[in-house]
Amino acid sequence: MLNSYTLGHVRAVTPEGILEDQLIRVSGGVIEDIGPHRNGTRADVDGRGLLCLPGLVDVHSDALAREYRPRPGAVVPVPLALHAAESNLLAAGVTTAFHAMSFQLKSAVGIPIKSPQAPEIQHALQTYPEPRMDHRVLHRLDVRCPGGIDLFREQLAGQPGTPLVSYEDHTPGQGQYKDRSVMERWLQDAQQMTPASAKYHVDLLVAERDEQIPLREQTLGWLSSLAADGSIKLMGHDPTSPDEIDDLIARHATIAEFPTTVLAARHAAARGVANVAGAPNILLGGSHSGNVSAAELAQHGVLHILASDYLPSSLLPAAFELARLGHATLSAAIGMITAAPAAATGLHDRGQLVPGLRADLLLCSDSSEYPRVTRTFTAT
Repeated sequence: MLNSYTLGHVRAVTPEGILEDQLIRVSGGVIEDIGPHRNGTRADVDGRGLLCLPGLVDVHSDALAREYRPRPGAVVPVPLALHAAESNLLAAGVTTAFHAMSFQLKSAVGIPIKSPQAPEIQHALQTYPEPRMDHRVLHRLDVRCPGGIDLFREQLAGQPGTPLVSYEDHTPGQGQYKDRSVMERWLQDAQQMTPASAKYHVDLLVAERDEQIPLREQTLGWLSSLAADGSIKLMGHDPTSPDEIDDLIARHATIAEFPTTVLAARHAAARGVANVAGAPNILLGGSHSGNVSAAELAQHGVLHILASDYLPSSLLPAAFELARLGHATLSAAIGMITAAPAAATGLHDRGQLVPGLRADLLLCSDSSEYPRVTRTFTAT
């Protein structure tokens, strides 16, 4: 990756708006200056009128898990999956990714997890040679899973920095699966269960997880104490109501990940909590789980951050779609995938085209139906 260079004739997407025909100077991986590209001034890279954006910051990426298991029965070595995920993320303009790492023994629908285990991912990230972007971890903790909680405690010990943690409880009848029939339909479609088998599976799952309610409360209290003293940065997954937002805040969480209702998102915004929604939700015109539409949250002015979730290439098109729908200016929508996620996760050295910040940049064409990343630069 280039470390010091000039990038000329670009339309720079800044917090104040889009600045035409700009020259960006980068020195030592840091933005040194942004200003008009004057006649006769040479640039190392000619942007040819393309948009220049800050590198995208993805707070919830499943790219690694999807590369690890590209199809049923096929499992790729974690280092190779990481290499493939990195290439796909960079192609999508993502320069900082929080890879979702699950601390649970079963998936949200009670099926044994077939994604890479936390120790494997952590080892791969620590030993990955010459990373081309900033790889980070989103620690997804099932608060009713004893094995997952024990694994998370081990993972947390001695870990540098401030880990990003999302506490989750996918017990049917609440959160994402408040309507348990959504889970039953998924089991029928994805696992080829009969309606009766899906209902029986969900009944067993509810009974099994109800036994762990005391563990849930104990774990949430522990996470709250960690967040209170700054040992972790905490976010709550799938809050459904203002009361759950108040609980989230009482636990010292600062991010509401995928709120399921407008009421919850409005209350979060009013109380200074950042709302995260899935970028695929924008592109698909709604939630695949039947929850609130991310576009509706944007329309109400309570959408702050977009995450790629299961589709790395969705971030940039989703931001452009929000602007097309009139729910945000293009600069504001780009901020939902750059400045806002960076600030919410404590990464104050990136996310904007501002002198002094990291030179994580991308060039983007907006001449077609969907934006297309043509080149990605990182400070790494």
